[in-house]
Amino acid sequence: MTKKLSGQKRCTILNSMVDNTYRPEIPEIIDLVVNSCSERGCFDHLEAAVIPSKEALIEIIDLIKDILFPGYFGDQTVDRNTLPYHLGNEITELFGKLSEQITNSIIHECNRRDEECTECIDRGHEETIRFLRKIPEIRSMLASDIIATYEGDPAAKSHDEIIFSYPGIFAMTVYRSAHELHKQGISIIPRIMTEYAHSVAGIDIHPGAKIGKGFVIDHGTGVVIGETCEIGDNVRIYQGVTLGSLSFPKDESGKLVRDKKRHPTIENDVIIYSNATILGGDTVIGTRSVIGGNVWITKSVPPDTKVIIEEPRLIFKEKK
Repeated sequence: MTKKLSGQKRCTILNSMVDNTYRPEIPEIIDLVVNSCSERGCFDHLEAAVIPSKEALIEIIDLIKDILFPGYFGDQTVDRNTLPYHLGNEITELFGKLSEQITNSIIHECNRRDEECTECIDRGHEETIRFLRKIPEIRSMLASDIIATYEGDPAAKSHDEIIFSYPGIFAMTVYRSAHELHKQGISIIPRIMTEYAHSVAGIDIHPGAKIGKGFVIDHGTGVVIGETCEIGDNVRIYQGVTLGSLSFPKDESGKLVRDKKRHPTIENDVIIYSNATILGGDTVIGTRSVIGGNVWITKSVPPDTKVIIEEPRLIFKEKK
């Protein structure tokens, strides 16, 4: 009597037969993919220095958050007595991880420019120490952002709630750290950091932008702040605001000019409401001005000016 196979066993045998039918095609596919790496217009990173790791930089962001806001994140309870021990461990770990990534960035840039790399490891460690010395300053700037957020948002119940949950503060924590690395001339790493924050919070801030203290991003989703933006103190913006480029200038050969101010300047104490678009490197929004929702601005606005769209005419139709 023939033993009847179970449904699961029959499925396993069938899968194995199908697998053996198609698996012989894999070597040919491997050859096709390998050969495509020699074609012009395709990208690879062969025979090059190790590029900074996105995964490692996400770990570094978590470490920076814990150092900037001790006791808020992680599983440990921190008090005044344990603070030196806690921060000592965190800063030492950050030094090791960040110096490795900065060194990789420096070596990568040297190789990209066909330059001889003689002091890259030393410079990687020096630049890390420079960054670590800026942590108190970064903490102070973020404190001003948190206080301004609390004072301007009646829905905020505490500073703790803002630190724990507001996407604008997370985006600014990453930006203010990445901005310092950008000022130090570290390539790749600052952009990876802010684009990670973009993917998490929906807020896109280029690390090259200059942003003063007391900056508030309310709600935040869809905010875009370009590389050459200059933003003063105590500025508040709402969701969907774009501070972008009006055009992309090109040189005589038709290539983009990259070192030119393309994005607007926002002076102190300005409020920009949701979905406003402000474009152009020559555009200046004057001190204490208020920019209404959904406006499109490509010219400068004098101080103490309110810019709003004329109220639209609404049509009400009775539902039959």
